[in-house]
Amino acid sequence: MALDSDTPLNSLGFAKPPAETRVVVAMSGGVDSSVVAALLADEGYDVVGVTLQLYDHGAALAKKGACCAGLDIHDARRVAEERGFPHYVLDYENIFKDAVIDEFADSYLAGATPVPCIRCNERVKFKDLLETARDLDADCMATGHYIQRKIGAHGAELHSAEDAARDQSYFLFSTTPEQLDFLRFPLGHLPSKGETRALAAKYGLSVADKPDSQDICFVPNGNYAAVIEKLRPDAADPGDIVHADGRVLGHHEGIIHYTIGQRRGLGIGGLSEPLYVVKLDVGKRQVIVGPKELLATRTVPVREINWLGDAPLTSRSEWHISVKVRSTRPPREAILRPLSDTTATVELFDPEEGVSPGQACVFYETGGSRVFGGGWIWRG
Repeated sequence: MALDSDTPLNSLGFAKPPAETRVVVAMSGGVDSSVVAALLADEGYDVVGVTLQLYDHGAALAKKGACCAGLDIHDARRVAEERGFPHYVLDYENIFKDAVIDEFADSYLAGATPVPCIRCNERVKFKDLLETARDLDADCMATGHYIQRKIGAHGAELHSAEDAARDQSYFLFSTTPEQLDFLRFPLGHLPSKGETRALAAKYGLSVADKPDSQDICFVPNGNYAAVIEKLRPDAADPGDIVHADGRVLGHHEGIIHYTIGQRRGLGIGGLSEPLYVVKLDVGKRQVIVGPKELLATRTVPVREINWLGDAPLTSRSEWHISVKVRSTRPPREAILRPLSDTTATVELFDPEEGVSPGQACVFYETGGSRVFGGGWIWRG
């Protein structure tokens, strides 16, 4: 039937009935994306579930608590059967290896501390999967991420989740304005994870009590070094542990076993002062340690910036914002000084410890929820 301009928008923002609105739901097999699919199906939308197989099943099946493993594909398929909508599994193994795993290994070996979940969202889920959703004639794609999409004066805006404890905006800073037009995040406004589990119970989902995944999906038990050694067998070259003043304090079995800010497990006991990893020198194969004050920095060089502000990044010489330099820390006030459309220097009002190349620096509205994008920290 023809719809006139007075047709109210449905809950996904389209001026047509839910039954005529096709939405692809990215289903990881966990409770969040399962609730999104069940919720939209219950509202009468034309739901299509899609799950990505991202890496080798043999390895995946031996591991619990990670997304995209064999068990998770089974769980996603079962939810689709329970709720009566179609479900597809797409083999993205080669794409995932090229776009995420290889860079993870290389950047780790270069002394950085990578965040592969961001690259996965940027290069796989919000790129290839989003294109697949368009190929399926979907009006939009929905995910179980805890982040909000709001319509502002200039179009769709990204905002942090209502529940700060669940907020995933740090991992989604590279979402582009074009992607944001197509994406929906139905859980971002919920006050707590308890609400999500209550919805899962309401819909009778088999995954209602499934635990949340904790690790990076291809890094079992958080053991980065074991994964890197498997991917890059020559990566565990030994070297020296050196104090910032030049003293050799001990030896290590590979830089891959250390991260910036690490204090425990350095293997150099008996010293009067607590020491932290302050730098990794890949060329010299040195782990450089020093007192905690050497970790503090106020200047953060950022590149590959994705800017989500209303005016161009370079339209001002300074932006007064707040930033997160680690996913687990609250935003802190800073000044963003653009150098180009994609590079900038961030000056923190208060020094931050453990700012590490390879991590993201995400930009926020000070005192508000809006996300202005972000970029990647590098050595400058």
